[in-house]
Amino acid sequence: MQLYHSSTSPYVRKVMVVLHETNQLADVELKTVATTPVSPADQLFGKAPLTKVPALERPDSPTLFDSRVICSYLDSRAQAGLYSDGSRYWDIRTLEALADGILDAALLITYEERLRPEEKQWNEWADAQWGKVERACTALNQHWMAHLSEPLDMGQIAVGCALGYLDLRHDARAWRSGNDALANWFAEFGERPSMVATRPPS
Repeated sequence: MQLYHSSTSPYVRKVMVVLHETNQLADVELKTVATTPVSPADQLFGKAPLTKVPALERPDSPTLFDSRVICSYLDSRAQAGLYSDGSRYWDIRTLEALADGILDAALLITYEERLRPEEKQWNEWADAQWGKVERACTALNQHWMAHLSEPLDMGQIAVGCALGYLDLRHDARAWRSGNDALANWFAEFGERPSMVATRPPS
């Protein structure tokens, strides 16, 4: 299999953490690509129609795209139980969706600041996106700490990668403020070997 990859993409990082945690890293060849909404990578044409990473090319099967799809596929392939078939299933899925919502909003801010010409940037819109991040972090801190402290699952991986991206691109906005429990959890979770191995370059 070939994974179309970017070392700074938090969605790719989710997949990489799963590969590490499920001992499937040797089964995948990394194909590094540079792609943005305004400059899509040629390598993805004909494989991933949305021209986004991650994309997982499989032999004799359609290419998988969207990190949630790929992570679910890899979990099933390894029978690792990161999504659980029991009572925690919907909580795990909801937690992953919340974490990906943090990433969606944070990436929109990144695109606004890095890709849009300075004279066209809309600060109020970027601040509104950050409001989503703040509300999500508050929800994690107030309602999800018990789940985050349970045995490893995909929801925890997604949250860890989302918070890591906030540190990478939006550290000055201080997501930790008022979220002490979440910050403490991330300080420990971020030292897992899979998280250390997938830390993006600063």
